[in-house]
Amino acid sequence: MGTNSLPQALAEKTRNRVVESLGLSEVAAEDGGPYMTLNSHAPMAQGKVGEVRLYRGGPLQQMVTCSIVVPQIGLDSHMLFAFTPAESGVPHFTLDSVGAGGHWAFHLDLIPRVDLGANLAYMDEVFTPLTDACKAGRTIDGLGEAQLDPRQLAIMSPWMLAHRASEAAFENIGPTVNAYLEHWLELLQTGVSERALEDSDSAALAHRDVRNRAIIFSPEVDKVWDQIGGLIGAESGVALRELLKSCA
Repeated sequence: MGTNSLPQALAEKTRNRVVESLGLSEVAAEDGGPYMTLNSHAPMAQGKVGEVRLYRGGPLQQMVTCSIVVPQIGLDSHMLFAFTPAESGVPHFTLDSVGAGGHWAFHLDLIPRVDLGANLAYMDEVFTPLTDACKAGRTIDGLGEAQLDPRQLAIMSPWMLAHRASEAAFENIGPTVNAYLEHWLELLQTGVSERALEDSDSAALAHRDVRNRAIIFSPEVDKVWDQIGGLIGAESGVALRELLKSCA
């Protein structure tokens, strides 16, 4: 599955850093394999085309990775979502790392846990430290803006990086991913201050997280879920979204 590909290498490096730093344990399927095995429901490919792996432990609620590799259509896609507990103010971490038909793309963000437009202290404590890394990442030669719907932009952070990339540009995004990841790991260690969360108690944070995840992983908001469902089957697509939305 995408052995030694640029997207897979970046995804696995990031996943391994999170697992090792936080002491996560993998939750296996009953047969001891990945949590979910994804089989093709599309005519151009047969058999296994991907897997979903689930990790728990440490300060996280869960981390979910999903890899889908279909050489017949040039797809080499790797998604990672590391979720903090529902009542936490620490953002979730996400990375998409994709190769498609000789082109590359990535999505990198820390997902806000409160309304940034009404919480300056939270914004400055959690996101402003990423500004230099964000600006540097956006100026890498060979990047182009991803075509995202305004609703998708509204549910992520203004520090999000979502770009198409040349091969050379993709090879150069590692330092930016590392900067975001290390900042997030530091936030997990230090936590978010009471001052930054003065208007958000644990119940409010948990309520917002449920609603936020439902939107992020909605096929009505992100049409990629319809494409994924067509490739791995509607049942597996629903099961994956339910896993990602689960805050328990």
